[in-house]
Parts: sequence; structure tokens; C-alpha cells
Amino acid sequence: MPKTLADIKKSLDSHLGKRLHLKVNGGRRRTIERAGVLSETYRAVFVVELDQEENAFERVSYSYADILTDAVEITILDGADHTAFIIK
Repeated sequence: MPKTLADIKKSLDSHLGKRLHLKVNGGRRRTIERAGVLSETYRAVFVVELDQEENAFERVSYSYADILTDAVEITILDGADHTAFIIK
């Protein structure tokens, strides 16, 4: 499990362009689940292009601190052998 923001960014950089599943803490015992492709990483945030048939908007962005504080959990889906890599 990554311990610093730099570790989280480095881990996400290695998975650019891959499909992922997001589990986001929406507050008040509400969890939001989304699926898409990790499209870009920046200094403080990363961007996910969402599946259009399931979502009303095209993309979302979250900070690396959201992962560090367990507000966002990411599961990287590897299409070759159907394995999952969880970043949380």
C-alpha cells in the first residue's frame, strides 16, 4: 500500500490508459461506484474518462490525497488475464 502522495502518483503513472473501477466515499454512508479509463495524471490530481452509457458526465478528477485518506479506492482492471490491482 502506498504511503506517500509521490508513491500513489508513481503507481498511477504506471497504469495510464488502463480500465479501472472507482469506489468513492460520498459521505453519510453513501458510496459512489464508477468505471472508466485512467487518462491523465498531473502534479496533484488524476483524471478518469468515464464510461458514457453509465454516467451523465465525461470525466472526473480526484487528488492523490483522496486515495491516501481512503476517500477513493481504485481497482485497476487488467484485461489480459482479468486480474485486479487495488490502490487504496
